[in-house]
Amino acid sequence: MTFSIEKYKREISAALAFAFLLIAVLIIAPSFFESGNLRDLIINNAATMIVAIGMTIVIISGQIDISVGSQFAVCSVAAGLLAKTGMPTVPLFICVLLIGAAMGTLNGALIGLLGLPSIIVTLAMLVVWRDALRWATEGAWVQNLPPNFQWFGLDQSMGELLIFLFAAALLALAAWSMRNIVAGRKVYAVGSGPESARLAGIEPNRVIFWVFIVMGALVGMAALLNAIRFSSVPGNTGVGLELKAIAAVVVGGTAITGGRGRLVGTLIGVALLGTIGTVLTFVGINPFWEKAIQGAIILAALASDVVLARIGKNGHFDLIGKRTA
Repeated sequence: MTFSIEKYKREISAALAFAFLLIAVLIIAPSFFESGNLRDLIINNAATMIVAIGMTIVIISGQIDISVGSQFAVCSVAAGLLAKTGMPTVPLFICVLLIGAAMGTLNGALIGLLGLPSIIVTLAMLVVWRDALRWATEGAWVQNLPPNFQWFGLDQSMGELLIFLFAAALLALAAWSMRNIVAGRKVYAVGSGPESARLAGIEPNRVIFWVFIVMGALVGMAALLNAIRFSSVPGNTGVGLELKAIAAVVVGGTAITGGRGRLVGTLIGVALLGTIGTVLTFVGINPFWEKAIQGAIILAALASDVVLARIGKNGHFDLIGKRTA
C-alpha cells in the first residue's frame, strides 16, 4: 500500500497546523509541555474524542447531529443518579449506554425512517433534552456520589489511564471498521450518494437509522467516562460539545456534505482544537478568544474544501469559481 499526499492532503494540512502551534508554544511557553499539563489535556479531551468519532460517522453519512451536547448532559446526570442507587459498574455502564442509544434511536427514527432533515430534528432535540433535564433536576447538581463511582473506584492515575486506553481502543476499532467491514462501507456509500447506494442494493434509510443509534451510544460512553472524573455531576454539562465535535470533524478533513473523511483526521482535529484554549492561557491571551479562533479555523477548513473542489486535480481557480485547464 502506497502513501498518497493528494489523498491525505486535508489531514496533512491539519497536522501541519497543529505542529506549527506546538512549535510556537515551545518557543513562547515551554512550560506547556510539562507532563502533568499534557496528561490533563489528553484526559480533558477524551470525551470529546469519543463523541467526535460518532460525529464523523454521522457526517460521512451525509447527516449532522447538533443534539449531542444535550444527550451528553442527560447521560451524565443519569449516570450519577444510577450510581447513587448503588448500581455496580458494569450494569451502570450498560444502562448509560442504552440511555444514549435510546436518544439516538429517536433521532434515527425521525431522520432515517421518516425522512425529516437532520439539522431540524437534532436542533429540536437539543432544546427538548436540555429543557427536560432542567425541569427534572430543577438545575441541581447530582452530589454525594458513592466513592466507587469516581474513577470507577480506582486511584486517579489508573482511572486516567483507563479513560485514555478506552478512547484509544475505540478510535482504533472505529477507524478499522469504517474501512474494513460492510457496515462502514455502506456509510460512505450513502454519504456519497443515497440514490447510487440504493441502486447498489443498500437501504439508505436503514443505514442512517443505525448511524444515529451508534452516535447516541457513543455519547453515553463519553458521558460516563467524563462523569467519573468528578465528585458531582452538573446539570448543565455538555454545553457547546456539539460545536467542538463538529469543528474537530470538519477541521480533520471530513466533508460536511458527506461521503469522505477519516478518523485519523478527526483525531488531529480534536488535538488541534482541544489545545487552543490551554495554549491561550499559557501565552497570556484571554481564553475567551478560544471560540473565535475555533470559528476561524472552521471557516478556513470549509473554504479550503470549496477551493480545492473547484480547482480540481490539475486546474486553476478564478474569482468566479470556474475551473480552467
